[in-house]
Order: sequence, then structure tokens, then C-alpha cells
Amino acid sequence: MYYDSILEAFQMPVNLSIKDVPDDIAEALRQRAQRNHRSLQGELMAMLEVHARERPFRAMELLAAAREAGLSSPNESVQMVREDRDSR
Repeated sequence: MYYDSILEAFQMPVNLSIKDVPDDIAEALRQRAQRNHRSLQGELMAMLEVHARERPFRAMELLAAAREAGLSSPNESVQMVREDRDSR
């Protein structure tokens, strides 16, 4: 197994606990785990792995990309869509 740093090799797992989960949510999680042939613990871990690694939405990155594309206002994008539509 490869580690990015020597400290990563020695990190201990963390135990998490969620208290006061409403019954309907707990039941939905149990059903989801059953559909995926997992224990509740395994299903929760799979969900955490997926969601913890998702790249968060960054508004400033989106704004920079829009400006890089030459857009500076919503009106310009509307105009571009109209021009594209009318050219067909």
C-alpha cells in the first residue's frame, strides 16, 4: 500500500456517531443497505466515501470560467443563446 506521507500510514480510524436520527430516515437507510446487500454500517461508509470525495461547488470558479468564456453579464449569455438559436 502506498501512502502520501509517513503520517498517513499511522492515522487511526475515527469513530463517528449520529444521535437522534428520525425513525423514517433510519428506516430508509436500512432499506437502502438491504437493496445494496450491505450492512447499515457498510452502507453508511459507502455513502460517506462517495460524498466526502465529491468536489464542492465553487461559485468563484464558475464565475472565472464564465469570464474566461468572454461573458461578463447574464444579458450577454442570453444574447449568445438567441444568436445561436437564430442561426439554425
